[in-house]
Amino acid sequence: MLLLAPVAVGDFDEMAALRIEALRESLERLGRFDPVRARERLAAGFVPEHMRHIMADGQRAGYITLRPASGPEPRARQLDHLYIRPDFQGAGIGAWALDWAKEQAKAQDLDITLSALKQSAANRFYLRHGFVQVGESEFDLDYRWCPARGVRA
Repeated sequence: MLLLAPVAVGDFDEMAALRIEALRESLERLGRFDPVRARERLAAGFVPEHMRHIMADGQRAGYITLRPASGPEPRARQLDHLYIRPDFQGAGIGAWALDWAKEQAKAQDLDITLSALKQSAANRFYLRHGFVQVGESEFDLDYRWCPARGVRA
């Protein structure tokens, strides 16, 4: 059984460890793995009210962060984090969490924006789930999902 649970301030260390574990391989491929920087980046955007633990059969399988977008994207939600523990990957948990995020956006008639590391398997995942690449920076690819387009772009 899958469900979402609230995040508390005291959950930071466990969530930072999961983020480091999930990103390590992709960051190493780019020559950018730095666990201190990974913790700092999570700390900079650690807002528990926009975060949810993803629970699978009573265990924390990962987490998702869906927050109001800022800057030039006020009509969107920003998906900042979707991390699944490696031993839970491949079971549809990430797709389930992404469907939850899409339902939240649809209910408010908002798009979802996100960035994913270049050379990460996450890029194929987001493309399979209807996101369209809309930009690129030195280390990331930027994506957008629009409810008006339906499930597939």
